[in-house]
Amino acid sequence: MGIKEKLHELKASLPPQVKLVAVSKFHPVERLMEAYDAGQRLFGENRPQELAAKVPQMPADVQWHFIGHLQTNKLKLVLPYVSMVESVDSLRLLEAIDTWAAANNRTVPILLELHLGAEETKHGFSEEEIFEILRVRAVPSVSLGPTVLVPPKQAWAPEGLDFGAPENLLIFGVNQPWAAKSTEGTALPTMKNLEFRGLMGMATNTDDEAVVEADFARIESLFHRIREEFPELRDTFTELSIGMSGDWPLAVRHGATIVRIGTDIFGEREY
Repeated sequence: MGIKEKLHELKASLPPQVKLVAVSKFHPVERLMEAYDAGQRLFGENRPQELAAKVPQMPADVQWHFIGHLQTNKLKLVLPYVSMVESVDSLRLLEAIDTWAAANNRTVPILLELHLGAEETKHGFSEEEIFEILRVRAVPSVSLGPTVLVPPKQAWAPEGLDFGAPENLLIFGVNQPWAAKSTEGTALPTMKNLEFRGLMGMATNTDDEAVVEADFARIESLFHRIREEFPELRDTFTELSIGMSGDWPLAVRHGATIVRIGTDIFGEREY
């Protein structure tokens, strides 16, 4: 079965509200063009150099998602070209994307990656970290001359910044403690150049279907909890990217709005 037939079979099996990302990493442009000619417009890459090389060789109406671990020194190879970064997995990367977007007058749609599987090598946030990020996301750093309101205990705080004694804490935003402290005009990143669109996750690498389904159920539950706790996000925090070749039917059962499928379309990697 060729790429065209595989795509048509997949799309016929997917619910209409589920977007298909054709994972094209390790496949040449000729194979991508076969998928394009069959009607596919959304592709996923996980290596910055490969993405940057493919973009000019593909038609302009192709949309790209970045789906792999992204190093902060590779942003210029990715962010100018993608319509979404699905795999935002650290506070450092959040800050770097926000800074790049501000400098380039852009708003970057992102998904927050939840560390789902049992493997320690996987990237991603814990559930608690995701809630903390979303609580802070929309509260600006309010500059009051030499004083700025800043969130305590955040990884992006400038080195050496003293948040002061507990008595300086005040409630600002959604039950969040903030400390007012002189920073000589330094303001912390507000993440106002990021558009939080949802969650991404990869299930445990196992043949045990019960384990995979439990992983998907966990991220589905988190997705709905977030939408309940942050009603202001309901119109935009709408994407749940779970499911790949081999487990996407389970992902769809647990609310996937995006599935990332490569092998079932292109076959095994070619390089």
